[in-house]
Amino acid sequence: MLGFIFTPSLVLKPANRLRHAIQQVSAGVIVSATIGLFIGLALGAIAAYPLSLLPEPLGQFLPFLITAAFGYGGLAIPITRPDLLQGIRVRLFPKETDDATPAKTLQAESKSLVLLDTSVIIDGRIADICRTGFIQGELVVPLFVLNELQHVADSADSLRRNRGRRGLEILKQLQEDSPIPVRLTDADVPAVREVDDKLISLARKLGGSILTNDYNLNRVAELQSVQVLNVNELANAVKTVLLPGESFTIHVLQEGKEYNQGVGYLDDGTMVVVEEGMTNIGKTIEVNV
Repeated sequence: MLGFIFTPSLVLKPANRLRHAIQQVSAGVIVSATIGLFIGLALGAIAAYPLSLLPEPLGQFLPFLITAAFGYGGLAIPITRPDLLQGIRVRLFPKETDDATPAKTLQAESKSLVLLDTSVIIDGRIADICRTGFIQGELVVPLFVLNELQHVADSADSLRRNRGRRGLEILKQLQEDSPIPVRLTDADVPAVREVDDKLISLARKLGGSILTNDYNLNRVAELQSVQVLNVNELANAVKTVLLPGESFTIHVLQEGKEYNQGVGYLDDGTMVVVEEGMTNIGKTIEVNV
Protein backbone atom coordinates (compact mmCIF):
# COMPACT_ATOMS: atom_id res chain seq x y z
CA MET A 1 0.00 0.00 0.00
CA LEU A 2 2.82 2.41 0.88
CA GLY A 3 4.51 1.59 -2.41
CA PHE A 4 1.29 2.40 -4.28
CA ILE A 5 0.96 5.75 -2.47
CA PHE A 6 4.55 7.00 -2.74
CA THR A 7 5.79 5.34 -5.94
CA PRO A 8 2.71 4.57 -8.05
CA SER A 9 4.70 4.28 -11.29
CA LEU A 10 6.88 1.53 -9.83
CA VAL A 11 3.79 -0.41 -8.78
CA LEU A 12 1.36 0.30 -11.63
CA LYS A 13 3.72 -0.37 -14.54
CA PRO A 14 4.63 -3.93 -13.46
CA ALA A 15 0.98 -4.57 -12.58
CA ASN A 16 -0.18 -3.40 -16.01
CA ARG A 17 2.48 -5.52 -17.72
CA LEU A 18 1.38 -8.54 -15.70
CA ARG A 19 -2.27 -7.91 -16.55
CA HIS A 20 -1.45 -7.53 -20.26
CA ALA A 21 0.61 -10.75 -20.24
CA ILE A 22 -2.23 -12.68 -18.58
CA GLN A 23 -4.70 -11.38 -21.17
CA GLN A 24 -2.54 -12.83 -23.95
CA VAL A 25 -2.65 -16.33 -22.41
CA SER A 26 -5.55 -18.61 -23.28
CA ALA A 27 -7.99 -19.76 -20.60
CA GLY A 28 -6.97 -23.37 -21.16
CA VAL A 29 -3.31 -22.61 -20.40
CA ILE A 30 -4.24 -20.66 -17.26
CA VAL A 31 -6.34 -23.54 -15.94
CA SER A 32 -3.62 -26.08 -16.78
CA ALA A 33 -0.95 -23.92 -15.12
CA THR A 34 -3.06 -23.48 -11.97
CA ILE A 35 -3.67 -27.21 -11.69
CA GLY A 36 0.02 -27.86 -12.36
CA LEU A 37 1.01 -25.40 -9.62
CA PHE A 38 -1.16 -27.15 -7.01
CA ILE A 39 0.09 -30.57 -8.08
CA GLY A 40 3.69 -29.36 -7.94
CA LEU A 41 3.24 -27.86 -4.48
CA ALA A 42 1.58 -31.06 -3.23
CA LEU A 43 4.42 -33.22 -4.57
CA GLY A 44 6.93 -30.75 -3.15
CA ALA A 45 5.33 -30.96 0.29
CA ILE A 46 5.51 -34.76 0.18
CA ALA A 47 9.16 -34.67 -0.86
CA ALA A 48 9.97 -31.95 1.69
CA TYR A 49 8.84 -33.89 4.76
CA PRO A 50 11.76 -36.38 4.90
CA LEU A 51 14.15 -33.51 4.15
CA SER A 52 12.83 -31.63 7.17
CA LEU A 53 14.16 -34.44 9.38
CA LEU A 54 17.73 -33.70 8.33
CA PRO A 55 19.95 -31.89 10.84
CA GLU A 56 20.15 -28.11 10.70
CA PRO A 57 20.74 -26.10 8.61
CA LEU A 58 19.79 -28.54 5.81
CA GLY A 59 16.52 -29.44 7.49
CA GLN A 60 15.50 -25.77 7.48
CA PHE A 61 16.08 -24.55 3.92
CA LEU A 62 16.02 -27.76 1.80
CA PRO A 63 12.25 -28.38 2.32
CA PHE A 64 11.52 -24.82 1.20
CA LEU A 65 13.75 -25.12 -1.87
CA ILE A 66 12.32 -28.48 -2.96
CA THR A 67 8.73 -27.25 -2.53
CA ALA A 68 9.46 -24.08 -4.52
CA ALA A 69 11.17 -26.12 -7.27
CA PHE A 70 8.24 -28.54 -7.59
CA GLY A 71 5.77 -25.64 -7.61
CA TYR A 72 7.71 -23.82 -10.31
CA GLY A 73 7.94 -26.99 -12.39
CA GLY A 74 4.22 -27.64 -12.07
CA LEU A 75 3.51 -24.06 -13.17
CA ALA A 76 6.06 -23.84 -15.99
CA ILE A 77 5.48 -27.15 -17.79
CA PRO A 78 1.85 -26.46 -18.88
CA ILE A 79 2.89 -23.01 -20.14
CA THR A 80 6.09 -23.90 -22.01
CA ARG A 81 5.26 -27.42 -23.20
CA PRO A 82 1.50 -27.87 -23.71
CA ASP A 83 2.31 -30.60 -26.24
CA LEU A 84 3.60 -32.81 -23.41
CA LEU A 85 0.26 -32.55 -21.61
CA GLN A 86 -1.54 -33.40 -24.84
CA GLY A 87 0.60 -36.52 -25.24
CA ILE A 88 -0.11 -37.56 -21.65
CA ARG A 89 -3.84 -37.01 -22.16
CA VAL A 90 -3.83 -39.16 -25.29
CA ARG A 91 -2.10 -42.00 -23.44
CA LEU A 92 -4.15 -41.79 -20.24
CA PHE A 93 -7.53 -41.34 -21.94
CA PRO A 94 -7.33 -43.18 -25.27
CA LYS A 95 -11.13 -43.43 -25.53
CA GLU A 96 -11.35 -39.65 -25.82
CA THR A 97 -9.03 -39.74 -28.84
CA ASP A 98 -10.35 -42.81 -30.64
CA ASP A 99 -10.78 -40.64 -33.74
CA ALA A 100 -7.08 -39.78 -33.68
CA THR A 101 -5.23 -42.08 -36.04
CA PRO A 102 -1.82 -43.46 -34.95
CA ALA A 103 1.25 -42.42 -36.94
CA LYS A 104 2.01 -45.99 -38.11
CA THR A 105 -1.41 -46.31 -39.74
CA LEU A 106 -0.96 -42.98 -41.49
CA GLN A 107 2.48 -43.92 -42.74
CA ALA A 108 1.06 -46.98 -44.47
CA GLU A 109 -1.43 -44.72 -46.32
CA SER A 110 0.88 -41.75 -46.88
CA LYS A 111 0.55 -41.56 -50.69
CA SER A 112 -2.86 -39.87 -50.46
CA LEU A 113 -2.46 -37.80 -47.30
CA VAL A 114 -3.07 -34.04 -47.27
CA LEU A 115 -2.14 -32.35 -43.97
CA LEU A 116 -4.08 -29.19 -43.05
CA ASP A 117 -2.49 -26.25 -41.29
CA THR A 118 -4.27 -23.80 -38.99
CA SER A 119 -4.48 -20.95 -41.53
CA VAL A 120 -6.32 -22.97 -44.19
CA ILE A 121 -8.87 -24.24 -41.66
CA ILE A 122 -9.61 -20.71 -40.39
CA ASP A 123 -9.77 -19.40 -43.98
CA GLY A 124 -12.81 -21.62 -44.62
CA ARG A 125 -12.53 -22.00 -48.40
CA ILE A 126 -11.29 -25.55 -47.91
CA ALA A 127 -14.89 -26.68 -47.26
CA ASP A 128 -16.03 -25.45 -50.69
CA ILE A 129 -12.94 -26.84 -52.42
CA CYS A 130 -13.56 -30.29 -50.94
CA ARG A 131 -17.13 -30.29 -52.25
CA THR A 132 -15.88 -29.65 -55.80
CA GLY A 133 -13.69 -32.77 -55.78
CA PHE A 134 -10.47 -30.94 -56.71
CA ILE A 135 -8.61 -32.52 -53.79
CA GLN A 136 -7.87 -36.22 -54.01
CA GLY A 137 -6.91 -38.37 -51.06
CA GLU A 138 -7.55 -37.91 -47.38
CA LEU A 139 -7.43 -34.79 -45.22
CA VAL A 140 -5.44 -35.16 -41.99
CA VAL A 141 -5.48 -32.76 -39.01
CA PRO A 142 -2.67 -33.41 -36.49
CA LEU A 143 -3.63 -32.88 -32.86
CA PHE A 144 -0.95 -30.19 -32.49
CA VAL A 145 -2.74 -28.18 -35.22
CA LEU A 146 -6.05 -28.71 -33.42
CA ASN A 147 -4.41 -27.53 -30.17
CA GLU A 148 -3.17 -24.35 -31.87
CA LEU A 149 -6.65 -23.77 -33.27
CA GLN A 150 -8.15 -24.16 -29.80
CA HIS A 151 -5.51 -21.78 -28.41
CA VAL A 152 -6.59 -19.15 -30.96
CA ALA A 153 -10.26 -19.75 -30.07
CA ASP A 154 -9.43 -19.17 -26.37
CA SER A 155 -7.53 -15.94 -27.06
CA ALA A 156 -8.33 -12.82 -25.07
CA ASP A 157 -8.26 -10.83 -28.32
CA SER A 158 -11.79 -10.82 -29.77
CA LEU A 159 -10.63 -10.92 -33.42
CA ARG A 160 -8.34 -13.91 -32.86
CA ARG A 161 -11.01 -15.61 -30.76
CA ASN A 162 -13.62 -15.26 -33.52
CA ARG A 163 -11.16 -16.57 -36.12
CA GLY A 164 -10.37 -19.57 -33.94
CA ARG A 165 -14.01 -20.38 -33.34
CA ARG A 166 -14.71 -20.07 -37.06
CA GLY A 167 -11.89 -22.53 -37.69
CA LEU A 168 -13.37 -25.04 -35.24
CA GLU A 169 -16.76 -24.71 -36.95
CA ILE A 170 -15.18 -25.23 -40.39
CA LEU A 171 -13.38 -28.33 -39.12
CA LYS A 172 -16.62 -29.74 -37.72
CA GLN A 173 -18.34 -28.99 -41.04
CA LEU A 174 -15.58 -30.82 -42.91
CA GLN A 175 -15.93 -33.89 -40.70
CA GLU A 176 -19.71 -33.98 -41.18
CA ASP A 177 -20.22 -32.91 -44.81
CA SER A 178 -16.99 -33.32 -46.78
CA PRO A 179 -17.02 -36.05 -49.47
CA ILE A 180 -13.30 -36.48 -48.70
CA PRO A 181 -12.40 -38.44 -45.53
CA VAL A 182 -11.18 -36.18 -42.71
CA ARG A 183 -9.38 -37.61 -39.71
CA LEU A 184 -7.44 -36.50 -36.66
CA THR A 185 -4.07 -38.02 -35.85
CA ASP A 186 -1.85 -38.08 -32.79
CA ALA A 187 1.23 -38.37 -35.04
CA ASP A 188 3.79 -35.86 -33.79
CA VAL A 189 7.43 -34.80 -34.01
CA PRO A 190 8.34 -34.28 -30.33
CA ALA A 191 11.83 -32.96 -31.12
CA VAL A 192 10.32 -29.98 -33.01
CA ARG A 193 8.44 -27.26 -31.12
CA GLU A 194 7.00 -24.78 -33.67
CA VAL A 195 3.70 -25.89 -35.22
CA ASP A 196 4.72 -25.03 -38.81
CA ASP A 197 8.02 -26.88 -38.42
CA LYS A 198 6.18 -29.85 -36.91
CA LEU A 199 3.81 -29.92 -39.87
CA ILE A 200 6.64 -29.87 -42.42
CA SER A 201 8.58 -32.57 -40.57
CA LEU A 202 5.47 -34.74 -40.26
CA ALA A 203 4.67 -34.33 -43.96
CA ARG A 204 8.22 -35.40 -44.84
CA LYS A 205 7.99 -38.34 -42.46
CA LEU A 206 4.66 -39.53 -43.86
CA GLY A 207 5.35 -38.60 -47.48
CA GLY A 208 2.19 -36.49 -47.62
CA SER A 209 1.51 -32.94 -48.80
CA ILE A 210 0.47 -29.76 -46.94
CA LEU A 211 -2.64 -27.70 -47.70
CA THR A 212 -2.22 -24.08 -46.62
CA ASN A 213 -2.65 -20.43 -47.58
CA ASP A 214 0.38 -19.30 -45.53
CA TYR A 215 3.00 -17.88 -47.92
CA ASN A 216 5.96 -18.38 -45.56
CA LEU A 217 5.00 -21.96 -44.70
CA ASN A 218 4.59 -22.62 -48.42
CA ARG A 219 8.11 -21.42 -49.26
CA VAL A 220 9.82 -23.16 -46.32
CA ALA A 221 8.08 -26.45 -47.14
CA GLU A 222 9.08 -26.22 -50.80
CA LEU A 223 12.72 -25.63 -49.79
CA GLN A 224 12.52 -28.92 -47.88
CA SER A 225 11.02 -30.74 -50.90
CA VAL A 226 7.56 -31.07 -49.34
CA GLN A 227 4.64 -30.78 -51.77
CA VAL A 228 2.38 -27.82 -50.95
CA LEU A 229 -1.18 -27.13 -52.12
CA ASN A 230 -1.80 -23.41 -51.70
CA VAL A 231 -5.44 -22.25 -51.68
CA ASN A 232 -4.49 -18.72 -52.74
CA GLU A 233 -2.57 -20.01 -55.76
CA LEU A 234 -5.56 -22.18 -56.69
CA ALA A 235 -7.87 -19.16 -56.44
CA ASN A 236 -5.59 -17.13 -58.73
CA ALA A 237 -5.31 -20.00 -61.21
CA VAL A 238 -9.07 -20.34 -61.67
CA LYS A 239 -9.83 -16.64 -62.10
CA THR A 240 -11.74 -15.77 -65.25
CA VAL A 241 -9.50 -14.87 -68.21
CA LEU A 242 -11.07 -12.43 -70.66
CA LEU A 243 -9.49 -11.52 -73.98
CA PRO A 244 -9.78 -8.16 -75.77
CA GLY A 245 -12.99 -8.02 -77.78
CA GLU A 246 -14.94 -10.41 -75.53
CA SER A 247 -18.16 -9.26 -73.90
CA PHE A 248 -19.83 -10.24 -70.62
CA THR A 249 -22.50 -8.99 -68.24
CA ILE A 250 -21.73 -7.31 -64.95
CA HIS A 251 -23.67 -5.56 -62.20
CA VAL A 252 -22.34 -2.03 -61.64
CA LEU A 253 -22.23 -1.43 -57.90
CA GLN A 254 -20.55 1.90 -57.30
CA GLU A 255 -18.76 4.90 -58.74
CA GLY A 256 -15.12 4.56 -59.83
CA LYS A 257 -12.17 6.80 -58.94
CA GLU A 258 -12.07 8.55 -62.30
CA TYR A 259 -14.81 10.66 -63.86
CA ASN A 260 -17.84 8.75 -65.20
CA GLN A 261 -16.45 5.34 -64.17
CA GLY A 262 -18.45 2.53 -62.61
CA VAL A 263 -17.17 -0.47 -60.65
CA GLY A 264 -18.45 -4.04 -60.53
CA TYR A 265 -17.14 -7.46 -59.53
CA LEU A 266 -16.94 -10.84 -61.24
CA ASP A 267 -18.10 -14.00 -59.47
CA ASP A 268 -14.52 -14.75 -58.38
CA GLY A 269 -14.18 -11.31 -56.75
CA THR A 270 -12.17 -9.65 -59.53
CA MET A 271 -12.88 -5.92 -59.68
CA VAL A 272 -13.94 -4.53 -63.07
CA VAL A 273 -13.81 -0.82 -63.92
CA VAL A 274 -16.49 0.18 -66.43
CA GLU A 275 -15.77 3.31 -68.46
CA GLU A 276 -18.83 5.58 -68.77
CA GLY A 277 -20.55 3.29 -66.30
CA MET A 278 -21.49 5.81 -63.61
CA THR A 279 -24.96 6.30 -65.11
CA ASN A 280 -25.57 2.54 -64.85
CA ILE A 281 -24.89 2.16 -61.12
CA GLY A 282 -27.33 -0.41 -59.73
CA LYS A 283 -27.92 -1.97 -63.17
CA THR A 284 -26.68 -5.16 -64.85
CA ILE A 285 -25.22 -4.30 -68.24
CA GLU A 286 -23.18 -5.91 -71.02
CA VAL A 287 -19.65 -4.61 -71.44
CA ASN A 288 -16.77 -5.23 -73.85
CA VAL A 289 -13.13 -5.80 -72.89
